[in-house]
Amino acid sequence: MGLLLVVNGGFMLVASLVSFIYQDGVVFQMFLAALAAIVAGGGIMFFTIKHRKEIQKKEGYIVVSFGWIFMALVGTLPYIFTGAIPGFTNAFFETMSGYTTTGASILSDIEIIPKGVLFWRSITHWIGGMGIIVLAIAILPLLGIGGMQLFAAEAPGPGGDKLHPRITDTAKRLWLIYVGYTLAETLLLWAAGMTFFDAINHSLSTLSTGGFSTKNASVAYWNSQPIIQYIIILFMFLAGSNFVLSYFAFKGKFQKILRDEEFKLYSFFIVGLTLIAAGFIYLFANHETAAIQDPMVWGSFEYAIRHGLFQVLTVITTTGFVSADFTTWTSFLTIFFFGLMFLGGSAGSTAGGIKVVRHLIMIKNGIMEFKRTLHPSAILPVRYNNKAIQQPIVFNVLAFFILYMLSFIVGVLVFSLLGLDFETSLGGAASTLGNVGPALGGLGPVENYGWLPSGAKWWASFLMLIGRLELFTVLILFTPFFWRNR
Repeated sequence: MGLLLVVNGGFMLVASLVSFIYQDGVVFQMFLAALAAIVAGGGIMFFTIKHRKEIQKKEGYIVVSFGWIFMALVGTLPYIFTGAIPGFTNAFFETMSGYTTTGASILSDIEIIPKGVLFWRSITHWIGGMGIIVLAIAILPLLGIGGMQLFAAEAPGPGGDKLHPRITDTAKRLWLIYVGYTLAETLLLWAAGMTFFDAINHSLSTLSTGGFSTKNASVAYWNSQPIIQYIIILFMFLAGSNFVLSYFAFKGKFQKILRDEEFKLYSFFIVGLTLIAAGFIYLFANHETAAIQDPMVWGSFEYAIRHGLFQVLTVITTTGFVSADFTTWTSFLTIFFFGLMFLGGSAGSTAGGIKVVRHLIMIKNGIMEFKRTLHPSAILPVRYNNKAIQQPIVFNVLAFFILYMLSFIVGVLVFSLLGLDFETSLGGAASTLGNVGPALGGLGPVENYGWLPSGAKWWASFLMLIGRLELFTVLILFTPFFWRNR
């Protein structure tokens, strides 16, 4: 955990450098926040350096969960020291939203925030996207600490292929792809007409499927420059797919990608759902409202396809960028996008949500149950990528889905007890648990979370954390048997 705080402080130093370059008036405060994080982390490392360094599965869960909380607590320092966000509750909410790549913000005027602070805000996305623990795995061996247990507790999805037998090399390869995509998108957005500052911030948010923008209108600010939105669409698609498949693509193993069932279903969902959304936008959406949003091209087929594809991708991949207010596009599309909040991207991606592979396994298991009813004596295993899935994995997926829906229901109930109306409670619980960002009602795409009461902000922060860490990692800490010696 001390190491994580030192890494956190290092990124704060980069943000203070951005403040210095743009002379935004908060260079000293940003540097002070970085120094405080490094001193705190260094102190923890110094006093624990001689302790036993074996990390078993139980310790892995503890380090992951508390590591995220420690990072979020220290991550508030740039907001507090600069005064950019008033109040610890607001600062913690914004930081947790950043690290969990939710993208829900309490800021009502983003464009007046100092550039160094905005860059730090985007960096929290980028760190959390691939996982602060996976980042640390590449460094932990220097301290003699093995990282497999941490990777198992942090890695998104029910399981995944490792790129290399050693977990450290896996982490390095994942980060190499992650950094490469970020640089590529930055250059493309810069060439397409964004300023370099806007380009790098939106790249950090896109690859992490986060959603923080440097503009109050989010990506809708560039509605008159479709090429910018198409570039973001491409990288949202890549960020929402399994990064292992990107590795295979760079190695020229395209057959592995084409045979991957999750990737095929992920692509099918995006194409099919985009056609539905685009059709409704083109034929039935509120023309008057949409004309206000984009007066230059409303009514065109290109507008419907672009915004349909953008909004489907931003919700499925849980990125949370906004190109238009989907809650004004008929009640059907409002419910349609609400349902997509439960879909999620691919396992092994930076996306949140339930994940496509879990839906695929549940569908296949449901079909098999019909067959087992007709043939009770037959052995009919669920298959994924032509391999039989072990029953414990199927049970884990079913348990995860049940726990996810129970968490959603409890989330809605708590929000309602804290004073939120029915629509806002539904949308807020689905969005924070799925790490989406934009929700419904008072938390819609053009609204923010700043008006929520303090209790609701802390509850939303908790939902964001358990959603990002796949429920079991955090909730298992609340079970009494976890803390028993045997």
